[in-house]
Amino acid sequence: MSMTYSDIISIRIRELCKRRGITINRLATLSGLKQSSIDNIIHGASSNPTVKTLHKIATTFNMTLSEFLDYPELNNYSPDDGEEA
Repeated sequence: MSMTYSDIISIRIRELCKRRGITINRLATLSGLKQSSIDNIIHGASSNPTVKTLHKIATTFNMTLSEFLDYPELNNYSPDDGEEA
């Protein structure tokens, strides 16, 4: 079974939090996003987060959106694998 787009984004966020030593709760606070928004992304309830949301998360990690999205699993992801856009 291949990963979905939301799985990949969730893993990316969790890995960056771990590397930076911040909790998901702290990420929400620092990014100005609601805790529930971050939780929904992490747990797959929000399967297609907006660019604005991802930009806020990337900025919190001190990254550009391009750097955040430049992730091998995401680069190798094919949106034609049955998921709707």
